[in-house]
Amino acid sequence: MISAELYHVPLSPFCRKVRLSLAEKKVEVKLIEERYWEKDPDFLRRNPAGKVPVLKLDGHALAESAAICEYLEELYPEPALMPSDPLTRHEVRRLVMWFDDKFHHEVTSKLLYERVNKKITGQGFPNSTNVMAGLRAIKFHLDYMGWLLDHRRWLAGDRMTLADFAAAAHLSSLDYISDVDWDRAPGVKDWYAKIKSRPAFRSILMDQVPGFPPPAHYADLDF
Repeated sequence: MISAELYHVPLSPFCRKVRLSLAEKKVEVKLIEERYWEKDPDFLRRNPAGKVPVLKLDGHALAESAAICEYLEELYPEPALMPSDPLTRHEVRRLVMWFDDKFHHEVTSKLLYERVNKKITGQGFPNSTNVMAGLRAIKFHLDYMGWLLDHRRWLAGDRMTLADFAAAAHLSSLDYISDVDWDRAPGVKDWYAKIKSRPAFRSILMDQVPGFPPPAHYADLDF
């Protein structure tokens, strides 16, 4: 019996990060697509901020993806997505914020939101200036990830952590609309192939957004 429900939208990197954490920890969850922009009163009672994801678990409504993931880590400590060493835990949190704040502001909001979210929410057409800015910025971020992976096995160290899931959540959303130049960063591509092959990633590779079919390579593990 499924005791968890996740109110989400398929391409939201914040929702995907929570989905990956749930799947890695083998917590069964029912996915409920939420048209949060319509400001449904029932949804606003679950999260007055009007944002997804919202996780209903054991009778509690949990909001904010970072807080949800840390709650899951405390509730289901194995397999661990946060290291035990305080300094490495800091590095994981730093990188989660890097992707959920800096990368999101400079890249995801400029590409995914312009190309997809505007159409879905009825906010008009993409702003070409924003799109071009996002395409420029993602080059810097891919180079930075490549530098990290030249010195580490995973983004934050020797083990896969929540930092990898945060990064993969954003990149997978952008890969759905073919906005990641994998040829620019072979090390990042190899890292993503490892993440993409994990059982936790299966449901994400099955996502379909009406009106926006994914490219052929999106679900290909040997892309």
